[in-house]
Amino acid sequence: MITVTNVTKRFGGRTLFEDVQTSFAPGHRYGLTGPNGAGKSTFMKILIGDLDPDEGSVRRPKRVGVLRQDHTIFDHMRVLDVVISGNGRLWEAMQEKDVILARPEHTDEDGERLGELECVVAEEDGYSAEADAAVLLEGLGIEQEFHEKPLHVLKGGFKVRVLLAQALFGRPHALLLDEPTNELDIESIAWLEEFMKAFDGVLVVISHDRHFLNSVCTHIADIDYQTIIQYTGSYDDMVRQKALIRSQVEQSNAKKLEKIKQLQDFVSKFGAGTRSSQAASRKKEIERLRPDEIKRSNIARPYIRFEFERTSGRDVLAVHKLAAGYEGNPIFSGLHLEVQRGDKVGIIGKNGVGKTTLVRTLVGELKPVKGNVQWGHETHVGYFPQEHEGQIPPGWSVFNWMFEQKPEAGKEGVRQVLGRMLFSGEDGDKPTATLSGGERVRTLLARLMLLKFNTLVLDEPTNHMDLEAISALRDGIQEYKGTCIFVTHDRDLVETVANKLVLVEPGRVEVFPGGFPEYLRAKQARK
Repeated sequence: MITVTNVTKRFGGRTLFEDVQTSFAPGHRYGLTGPNGAGKSTFMKILIGDLDPDEGSVRRPKRVGVLRQDHTIFDHMRVLDVVISGNGRLWEAMQEKDVILARPEHTDEDGERLGELECVVAEEDGYSAEADAAVLLEGLGIEQEFHEKPLHVLKGGFKVRVLLAQALFGRPHALLLDEPTNELDIESIAWLEEFMKAFDGVLVVISHDRHFLNSVCTHIADIDYQTIIQYTGSYDDMVRQKALIRSQVEQSNAKKLEKIKQLQDFVSKFGAGTRSSQAASRKKEIERLRPDEIKRSNIARPYIRFEFERTSGRDVLAVHKLAAGYEGNPIFSGLHLEVQRGDKVGIIGKNGVGKTTLVRTLVGELKPVKGNVQWGHETHVGYFPQEHEGQIPPGWSVFNWMFEQKPEAGKEGVRQVLGRMLFSGEDGDKPTATLSGGERVRTLLARLMLLKFNTLVLDEPTNHMDLEAISALRDGIQEYKGTCIFVTHDRDLVETVANKLVLVEPGRVEVFPGGFPEYLRAKQARK
């Protein structure tokens, strides 16, 4: 059990949450939700013990598994050792044991201490630790050939998986995971979902993956109204409950206001006459009927709608015998793909297999190693790259940079688009150099909305977006009448939007014209 008592946290003059009292019970799986900036990571640090609240306290179990974001402190360690160190008691015993055994001579005290350490190792299943760690690593897609190597040889996304294995190792009583699905492919996320559902301790997880939260969570702890409100069920259940509660309060207030108006009319007519006593009782009833205060929610959802000024031809893209790679060395080959107007094509696959290379080849940033890419008549392509840090230059305000993209849209037209993407009023005048990752994504999507392309190519557009923004993007792509090709690890986006799917694997590419259902059938048939 994790118990939170009267916790308050402020930054500067802003209160993130105040006098929070809640608990997280074993056997339940909690999604910690709220928009970017609501304080999810701050609250998670308080649960972990890395950050003290301004007021209040947290009681947690002794054995807590935590997903650490900073992998550099483990870079020199063997991958298996990084995982095993997730069990602090076992790791310390193993380290001390190695130190004693390395001594040229041993005293009686050394012998006694070795006996004590052997007991600790046995209690913590230390003799099967490497085998258990290997199972976790393989489940997360870390091949056996890397288990004996230092962590620094792995790419960033795979380092995250090792740290996730570290958090899961050692039978923790509670797991506190901040964005565990970041940089995981769809298959690894599916494995993680099943692992989480089998975990019988306390689980608290932050994730921007809607499908993951719906699959894993039994409860949602939502940060809003400067507090944390728990809802039973999945993320979608929470959204429905939250909307229903607010709607009920609003309807009740509307009825109260209508009744108050009737009573006020009576008082104004008869307040000074023979019926003044009745008017006095009506005044008391007006006080009793005072509407419930509805606090302002911090949830803000962008309105994403992509339009185009001219229609493309029916045949948007033809790819024939494509091999893509760098400096004449193909990462994969043999891709045949035809895309028609209105298609929504999802590109999926593990990290590092060539999804971004494929996209960059399609848009012309890279030359094909072999084969050809042919865009159709009147195709006007808008591209959203995965690495977008340098896409918006410093030295501008958001509004001025956007206006420069399309002056003929007019200042009001630019302001309207920015307002839909939550850059209303003064937010539109933010310096581009100070934009957060989520704000940068919203700005680049606003640019695509402003320029009105009839074909969109989006490489990992959901990175840095909160759940509300991801839902808005999903709706925007669904309703878009043009053609969209997108790379994503977001299963909800793939399932609900894509009518064609491209699976990129090491050395090969496979196309599923029937989308995700056809991909699942093929995957099941191969088992």
